[in-house]
Amino acid sequence: MKKNIYMKKIGFIGLGIMGKPMALNLLKAGYTVSVLKKSKASKELTDAGARAFETNRELAAASDIIITMLPDSPQVEEVVFGTGGVLEGIKSGSLFIDMSTIAPGTARELYQKFQEMGVEALDAPVSGGQVGAEAASLSIMIGGTESAFDRALPIFQVMGKNIVHIGEPGAGQTTKACNQMIVGMTIQAVAEAFTLAGKAGVNLEKMRDVLLGGFAQSRILDLHGKRMIEGNFKPGFKIRLHKKDMNIALETGKELGVTLGGTAHAASQMDAAIEQGNAELDHSALYLVLNQEK
Repeated sequence: MKKNIYMKKIGFIGLGIMGKPMALNLLKAGYTVSVLKKSKASKELTDAGARAFETNRELAAASDIIITMLPDSPQVEEVVFGTGGVLEGIKSGSLFIDMSTIAPGTARELYQKFQEMGVEALDAPVSGGQVGAEAASLSIMIGGTESAFDRALPIFQVMGKNIVHIGEPGAGQTTKACNQMIVGMTIQAVAEAFTLAGKAGVNLEKMRDVLLGGFAQSRILDLHGKRMIEGNFKPGFKIRLHKKDMNIALETGKELGVTLGGTAHAASQMDAAIEQGNAELDHSALYLVLNQEK
């Protein structure tokens, strides 16, 4: 029954740009949410009704479901396997959901380790950025068992709109890697097109308008094309984080024997942007790499 759903105790680890609004949405939906006291955002969460614990172990022991939303594989591994970590406190029958973007291989390792402890685990990375996290409209791509997905679905519905169970453990992270490949290469394509048009003296605003009505239309052309024209590179998703995701895709390609030439080129442009000192800018700032070339 619905009442029992709301009795679930959720431990949320990772209250960054994405994690904080996701956790707040869970609180607003009536869930009991626990966070770490050491987090910078913990006061805002506790003011909204969250409980706070000193360690990952204590948080896990007090929760039925643990959600992580962290930068990369090493951070997730440290939270789970480190001293005072989730693994030391989690109870058999609990559910672990990693919503970070990490390597598919790491997701599978986490799944196997939790299985040994009688715990279900899902990899459930998201797409939609800060805006999607705040609006509870994230796309969520999930890897894991059908039973674990069914158990987590009411929670996902509080945080997102487009929720798809992709398949076996690791499938969610593989899908997210593919998403980041497409986004990265499309930003690079728009940046190259705008640079070419700009050098030719074409009005970029008019070009963007007409292309949005044709087969080249995309959200990236719309939103990031506008950013490039306006020179607004305030981060929605930072270049350094997208480069991390491209590395995950490239490593996965190596493991599977798939050559990813376009991904490698876009990743190299991100490296150039980072070398320019633009690691903290929005990934649409790939445009600056081309426009600083001689």
